[in-house]
Amino acid sequence: MNGQLAAIIGGVLVIADFIIRVVALIIIPRERKPTAAMAWLLAIFLIPFVGIILFLVVGNSKLPKARRQKQKEIDRMISAKAAELNLDLDAGRVPDWFIPLVRQNERLGALPALGGNSAELIGDYQDSIDAMTAAIDTATRFVHVEFYIVSWDTTTKGFFTALETAVKRGVVVRLLADFEASRSTVGHDETFAELDRIGVKWSYMLPVRPLKNEYQRPDLRNHRKLVVVDGRIAFTGSQNLIDRTYRSEKNLKRGLKWQELMTRVTGPVVTALNVVFISDWYLETEELLGDEANVPVDAVAANSSPDALVGQIVPSGPGYDAENNLRLFLTLVTSARSRVIITSPYFVPDEAMMYAITSACFRGLDVQLFVSEIGDQGSVWHAQRSYYGDLLRAGVKIWLYPGPFILHSKHLSIDDDVAVIGSSNMDIRSFSLNAEVSFLVKGTSFVAQMRTVEQGYRDAGRQLTLDEWDKEPGSATFLDGIARLTSALK
Repeated sequence: MNGQLAAIIGGVLVIADFIIRVVALIIIPRERKPTAAMAWLLAIFLIPFVGIILFLVVGNSKLPKARRQKQKEIDRMISAKAAELNLDLDAGRVPDWFIPLVRQNERLGALPALGGNSAELIGDYQDSIDAMTAAIDTATRFVHVEFYIVSWDTTTKGFFTALETAVKRGVVVRLLADFEASRSTVGHDETFAELDRIGVKWSYMLPVRPLKNEYQRPDLRNHRKLVVVDGRIAFTGSQNLIDRTYRSEKNLKRGLKWQELMTRVTGPVVTALNVVFISDWYLETEELLGDEANVPVDAVAANSSPDALVGQIVPSGPGYDAENNLRLFLTLVTSARSRVIITSPYFVPDEAMMYAITSACFRGLDVQLFVSEIGDQGSVWHAQRSYYGDLLRAGVKIWLYPGPFILHSKHLSIDDDVAVIGSSNMDIRSFSLNAEVSFLVKGTSFVAQMRTVEQGYRDAGRQLTLDEWDKEPGSATFLDGIARLTSALK
């Protein structure tokens, strides 16, 4: 009897295994990049039952349909408002390819390019928090804060004090924090209790709470970082609102510290960053903020000097149908004429991005990549390393920023007058799974600031050579290759 039961169970498992493989071949390649499809099929064919469970849990890289419809509704409203403005750029001040790029960005993310801006880069960790704090101290109407990670600690205490003082002055303070990232941070309960005590209106972003009918793929995250004060001043970049060690036991044990880059922005483009916040606030709370939380573009003081910047905010993420940030980066790299310089803490490009970068080298351009010498996430670090050989052989100069620092800055500059700074890494997660925000800038004065930052990276770090890389042990490059395969699962 036991033998018959075992035979029946075995037969059922064989049939189930066959059905899983056939169904996977039919379903998985649909509307999925070949690399991602092959990675999923490999996982399912090697470990069918575990693989199919993983696919059912994290196989859909988009947010629920109702949420994406809300995003489209917001984008239609933004586009209608933008159509009322006279936003013609001075064609004499921008290269021929730039106007089609901003049109692409506007079509995908709804927000137009705006002139008359000023921006200052801030590379010191505490200085950026102090600058945001000082801006909040000037608030008279509203303060909007949105970070992937929010933490009340010794580093951010002054920022929280400024929020409290602003609330006491009658300023409305709203704050958004990513659900999973902030909840898993040391001191979470104390942080959000402090926000409640202060009187901040706050909400989680992308919460996973099935009992409250809040659910999507659990590793979809809102990775944006921005602060907007009265629609006059804004900040965006790579830095989270937390101590630079992230107060993590493993980071403290290794002595790790995060190196960031933020930018302080004034001018009409501040209103676009504010729209990103208002959109996310609506998506999370269903409260559509009106005039009390916004400033019209034509009411914002513009920089009329020759150094004024053209700026465009480009939101991206699983709420959009296209990979807005990836398309932005691809267009920039393929449009470069002399130089491409990329800084990304997590560099795991897709095939198109690799071809664009290496093709820039073959065209004779100066292509440089700044990354950390050490990693804080093992699988991502190994996947990143798997690209070094191909990049070096193509002619990319790779600069390694030294430990114990993690170079967490995220920016891209081309030639001498165009750059992007924001929250987006140059990896598959940021392209497809994270909500990100990028600030596209046209202006030589801004890129000159970025060149100074890049030189600081060179002075602090060292260049990785092909000879050095070819001496890497096979055990390390084997792990790199395995990590590269799994990085395509999305």
